[in-house]
Amino acid sequence: MQCLWTRTQILPHLHQVLQLCARNIDPIKGKASHAKIIQMGLQQDTLTSNMLINMYSKCNLIVSARQVFDQMCERTLVSWNTMISAYTQNGNEQEALTLFVHMRKQENSYSEFTVSAIVCACAVKRDVLKCKQLHAFAIKVSVDSNMFVGNALLDVYAKCDLVKDSCQIFECMLERNDVSWSSMIAGYVLNEHYEEALRLFHKAQLMGLEHSQFTLSSIVCAVAGLGALIKGKLVHAILCKTGFGTNYFAATSLIDMYAKCGSIRDAYSVFSGMMGLKNVALWNAMISGFAKHAHSMEVMILLEKMQQAGIQPNEITYVSVLSVCGHMGLVEDGEKYFKLMVTEHNVVPNELHYSCMVDILGRAGLINEAYDLIKKMPVETTASMWGSILASCRNHANIKFPEIAAKHLFEMEPDNAGNHILLSNIYAANKNWEEVAKVRKLLKDSVVKKEKGKSWIEIKDKVHSFMVGEGQHPRTAEIYSKLDDLIQEMKDKHGYEAEIEHDLHDVEKSRKQELLRHHSEKLAFTFGLICLPLGAPITVMKNLRICGDWSSGDCRTMLDQLTNALHTLVYLVQNSLKQPEAEKLAMQMHPKDA
Repeated sequence: MQCLWTRTQILPHLHQVLQLCARNIDPIKGKASHAKIIQMGLQQDTLTSNMLINMYSKCNLIVSARQVFDQMCERTLVSWNTMISAYTQNGNEQEALTLFVHMRKQENSYSEFTVSAIVCACAVKRDVLKCKQLHAFAIKVSVDSNMFVGNALLDVYAKCDLVKDSCQIFECMLERNDVSWSSMIAGYVLNEHYEEALRLFHKAQLMGLEHSQFTLSSIVCAVAGLGALIKGKLVHAILCKTGFGTNYFAATSLIDMYAKCGSIRDAYSVFSGMMGLKNVALWNAMISGFAKHAHSMEVMILLEKMQQAGIQPNEITYVSVLSVCGHMGLVEDGEKYFKLMVTEHNVVPNELHYSCMVDILGRAGLINEAYDLIKKMPVETTASMWGSILASCRNHANIKFPEIAAKHLFEMEPDNAGNHILLSNIYAANKNWEEVAKVRKLLKDSVVKKEKGKSWIEIKDKVHSFMVGEGQHPRTAEIYSKLDDLIQEMKDKHGYEAEIEHDLHDVEKSRKQELLRHHSEKLAFTFGLICLPLGAPITVMKNLRICGDWSSGDCRTMLDQLTNALHTLVYLVQNSLKQPEAEKLAMQMHPKDA
């Protein structure tokens, strides 16, 4: 009786120790407690075994957790759920699914928690088929209406690129919590449905729901995707109001958002307030922002300050540094930083770094050297590298490598019509109209479709989209009239002429001028001039590469003329430096200094 009393008395204490070890991730004390449990013959106690499984799971000792599970004489639903969750939380999703199947074969009971844990495993694996099977199972056993199961299902569908199914589940949920709203908003952002994410966020605001840092982080990403600076400032205010503004995750997202929205000053303002934190992601976000805005000097200065603050640059840091070297034509600096990356910071160059180096050499017209680097480098070639070669051939009138680069691109990206078009443009620039016809016929006969270029601008919380020759906008006539007046004024006062060599259609000069006149970014920019007050920033987003008439070196003449005509300063910023197919034109206008 005395021995029984001692064991009964010590068991709650051991349970408390196991819970503390799980909370503090202390495997040494946890194993010592396990040894004490075995010594006292308590290992067959079901509750104790469940706690041991949980402790080993939290300490990332999944093999030990499974050993305890297998040695149990009697397992409860909690035992199965704890073991399944242990596998899911430790990245062993397949084992979780296998254990669930084993559980069902033994006809053990299950709960909503079991189903939601297994659905989460499918979300990590992005297994659409198993996800749909589990959804059907949830409906069959009548747990699909459970809030936790619903949250797991909408999350897995979103991660499997089935955002419509996620939305349907969200709308059919009888009860929602903060996780439901946060998961649905994150699902929209993950699938680049940024406007839908903002609408749902606005709906949550109207309902008076509290904002979590996860929801706000998703909304910052949505704003960055849209380039909606005004909305970005509003979300920034909410972050500050809710106390999340000093969180370095939120600060990093804000820096990235402001940079993508064209407001590098606001990005640096956020960074300055958090500069004391020794967090590499925060510094990388600011360096990347400067790189996006082609501020090479600021990138290099910040790289030095980063090291002075005791923060080691990593592979992400050097992608931004090398990227800006390419876009500013800094070949020697690019080669210097590539060597420093390896010798001083022990960063092993990956395909992104080599892609940057190929881009640096290609943009400088050193296409032979870029091609030699591709042949010698120890990593696999990527479409980005061959794309840089092809684009460089276009910019430097090189006729030696276009077909070589295009051949690789057609194999790597068979569905990318842009590669066919770029090759066609190279032939057109060299007046090789026969080859132009062949490439365009090949493109026409294939299933590959060219993405239509469009530009959009945010005016008073509404996004206005334009395509070349836009005729659907309700203020089309006013936009065209304003643009024609603006171009005519520039012609009369400053001698502006459209750079028609950037239009590669085999048509008359007057037709080329007409095509260039009504490009989508010009229409969006003009609409901004009409709607926004003088001095307000104008941000125009594009889904494709900016046309040559606006982004080439010759375009600087046009921007100077525009500056004089409007009595403003115009800053042109290209966003996605390593992804030329998704660039942004951000023009910030301020009253010209007297």
